[in-house]
Amino acid sequence: MAGAYSTIANDGKYIEPTFYTKIDRQNNDTLMKVQQKTRTVFSKEVAYILKQLLTQPVLGENGTATYCKISGVDVAAKTGTTDENYDRWLCGFTPYYTAVTWYGFDENESIEFNQRNPAGLIWANVMSRIHTGLNTARFQKPSAITECKICAKTGKKARTGCTDTYTEYFLWFTEPEPCDIHTGSEVKEKTNTQSTVTEIIKGITNEIDEKEPEKIDNNNTNNDNTNTTNNFIENITNNTVNNLNTQNNDTNNNTNPNNVKDTNNSINNNNLNSNNTQDNNISDSNNNINTDIDIN
Repeated sequence: MAGAYSTIANDGKYIEPTFYTKIDRQNNDTLMKVQQKTRTVFSKEVAYILKQLLTQPVLGENGTATYCKISGVDVAAKTGTTDENYDRWLCGFTPYYTAVTWYGFDENESIEFNQRNPAGLIWANVMSRIHTGLNTARFQKPSAITECKICAKTGKKARTGCTDTYTEYFLWFTEPEPCDIHTGSEVKEKTNTQSTVTEIIKGITNEIDEKEPEKIDNNNTNNDNTNTTNNFIENITNNTVNNLNTQNNDTNNNTNPNNVKDTNNSINNNNLNSNNTQDNNISDSNNNINTDIDIN
């Protein structure tokens, strides 16, 4: 789960989790060093929309993880509960770290903890401490994202006559039609003025055409000792955002963005972590509490 959620934090790049980084001999010679496999499973545009969706449990008026806020740092989180309250989860990330906490019992028992989520409380306490002293960090919005005001009643692009609105993010050319029950002019979208359509499409195309990294065959390591979360990640990809559809846009600058490729296939080599560190897992199984932390 930590590997899956860190994929969103890492702009769509999945980094295979590992339980160790290296093993040194007594004389400091390195006996074994892990080589983490990476692959891109969806685009940074799709990842950004997922980040925005996952900030709502933290920032939303009726959010289930409002206690996970960290001052000066963007937080995305999702709570989870199984039938009969047998399992409690908190999965979330910041631009610095991804952490997943599970709370439960080997033999199922309903978890009642003062009407609070114990997994979430553990997550919030750990993450707030490890972010102490870190610089302000925000989720960076890619250029090929449209930010729209949406009418809460119709789910369509808001007009000036819409009284209940909220902000939503879309891949280019996938935003809904204007509201059809309220009057007024269409609320203008926020657009990126620093990049032209042609520049952005060229950048996406270059990422798609980039060669995949060579696979590393490390004979010094044992066989994979963890199950990857491929199915979970593929489900995220298949169920999040519709493919970026190409269509002519001649209302503003008569630019015809032809041959726009599906951004779900784009290769993103950017890592949100300014220190370019890889995901590491920390496991604590005391008292049936399991917390995994990935460094994005």
